[in-house]
Amino acid sequence: MSSAHAMTQQPSPFSRFFRNPDTGDVVVFQMPNAPLWVFMGAAAAHLLFSPHGTVGTATSIVGTASLSGWAALEVARGDSPFRRALGGATLVAVVVGVQRR
Repeated sequence: MSSAHAMTQQPSPFSRFFRNPDTGDVVVFQMPNAPLWVFMGAAAAHLLFSPHGTVGTATSIVGTASLSGWAALEVARGDSPFRRALGGATLVAVVVGVQRR
């Protein structure tokens, strides 16, 4: 196969799953956005301080709402099909987790 032919070859469906359809860049990991930073802060607070009562409840609500917001943003505007699927799977996990409480 010539190098010119290799350069025009379409990526496989597996490869496209991880690529931004507009740029062709592989997008698996990105810098966290604000909702994800808030979730990570709330999760860290739970792990480090094990808050109880009102503070524990508030931390859980803020963390769950932030993670849900991040997941919804990924479903709506994720840079690759993988990121959109990750957001959808996270939303499902949050709903299942909330129902089990």
